[in-house]
Amino acid sequence: MASVQIHNDDIQLESPVFVEGLPGAGLVGKIAADHLIETFDMDYYAAFHCEGLPQAAVYEAEKSVVRPPVRLYADSDRDIVVLQSDVPVSPTQASEFAGCVTGWIQSTDALPLYLSGLAEEKEGVPELYGVATGDAEPVLDDAGIVPPRGGGMVTGPTGALLHRAAEEAIDAVGLIVQTNPQFPDPEAARVILEHGVEPIAGIDVETDELVDRADEIQQAREQLAKRVQEAANEESTAAQPIRGFQ
Repeated sequence: MASVQIHNDDIQLESPVFVEGLPGAGLVGKIAADHLIETFDMDYYAAFHCEGLPQAAVYEAEKSVVRPPVRLYADSDRDIVVLQSDVPVSPTQASEFAGCVTGWIQSTDALPLYLSGLAEEKEGVPELYGVATGDAEPVLDDAGIVPPRGGGMVTGPTGALLHRAAEEAIDAVGLIVQTNPQFPDPEAARVILEHGVEPIAGIDVETDELVDRADEIQQAREQLAKRVQEAANEESTAAQPIRGFQ
């Protein structure tokens, strides 16, 4: 049965900003989420036990504790919650997973930020676009985030989350950044943090390290990127243009 298991009852949240960090195109969501958790030394808060998630045990170097592969970390001072995932979500189970996550979002009155990479040729700094569901368009306007230049769709689990938010008229924001879909893209993650997460959540995130450690991050994430590609192929989380339907 789908559930969210709270592991730290001492953490108090009040209508938090929820940042989704599922692995997808360019691993922009994964890299951004990991960076937030590490930078703010966020506390392990809860675990998702949803349909579509593998029953795997995750452990860290030099630590004997094991944890589920999809977890929530929280910072009560900044009122932000981050979803960290070490596994891709099965595309065939994306709907069930989206229902599980959306149920928790509704119960906490969180504002979800869904992150996705757009496989589009970049010239200089990657461009960031935003889409919204419910009554969240003013959130984008206030942050100065523009809509995509062309039509498209967000696929995979992140697309399922946005679909569920639209279906239930939940306020949610989709942040879409240009990225290299074949390799981990720390630069795209930096853009999504600086120009998307920061102004919406009202936080300051040091991101210089993302660029300085780009080679190290790329090597560390390439194996995960390969697993995502092998597991889901074109159905993995990504934003993509729609050709010929405009």
